[in-house]
Amino acid sequence: IRQNPRNRVFTPRLPDGSWQSYSKNDGWQSEYLHRSIVPTMHYQKSLPRLPIPKLEDTIRRYLAAQRPLLSDDDYSKTEKMAYEFQKGVGKELHSELVAQDKKNKHTSYISGQGFDRHLFAMQHLATSKGLPLPAFYQDTAYSTMNHNILSSSSLTSPAFSFGGFTPMVPDGFGLGYSIHKEWISCFISSYPARNVTEFQRCVNKSLEGIFSVVEGKLLR
Repeated sequence: IRQNPRNRVFTPRLPDGSWQSYSKNDGWQSEYLHRSIVPTMHYQKSLPRLPIPKLEDTIRRYLAAQRPLLSDDDYSKTEKMAYEFQKGVGKELHSELVAQDKKNKHTSYISGQGFDRHLFAMQHLATSKGLPLPAFYQDTAYSTMNHNILSSSSLTSPAFSFGGFTPMVPDGFGLGYSIHKEWISCFISSYPARNVTEFQRCVNKSLEGIFSVVEGKLLR
C-alpha cells in the first residue's frame, strides 16, 4: 500500500498489477472496515480452554513424528531419551505446568492434539527456573524437528491485496498467501542465504500443477 501527498491511498488490483485509488471520501473504509459495538475480547471468557495433554500422549505423538525421519539407530537413541525424560524431569515439569495452568484460568496456550507447544512450555519452564536443560531437549532430533525452514500462513480479506511473513530461521522462507475467488497471491521472503527466485519458481510450478489437476489436464 502506498500513499501520495493528497492522502489518496493506492492498493494494487491483482492479478493484472494495475493500481486502483480510493480517497477518504470514497467510502471504502465503510466497505472493508466495520466498527463493532462488541469489544474484540468480549467472548474470550466463554470460550472453552484447551487442556494440557497427558505427558505420555505428547511423547507418543513426538516419537510418531520422529520415526519416519530417523534411522533405526538414531530413533532408538531418541526413543530412550524421550522415555527417560517422561519418567524423570519431564514428569516434574509437567506437574508444575499443570499447577500453573490451574492458576491462570483466564487463558490457555496448549493444543490438545499436538506435542510441540507442550514440550516447548516445559522447556521454557525449566529455563525460567534456572534448571539445567534436560538432555531430551539437547537431542539432535529435537532441534532438527524444531528448525522450521518454512513459515507460512494465510490472510484473505477484501481489505488486503497482499501480505507476507518473515522466515523463522536464517536459511528459511516466509510465505504469505491469499486465496480469492479468481486468483491467488503469494508473498515470499527470505534472507540472502537462500535463493528466493528458485523457491518462487517452485511455488509457481506447484500451483500450475494444482490448477491442471482441478481442470482435468495431464501434468507435464
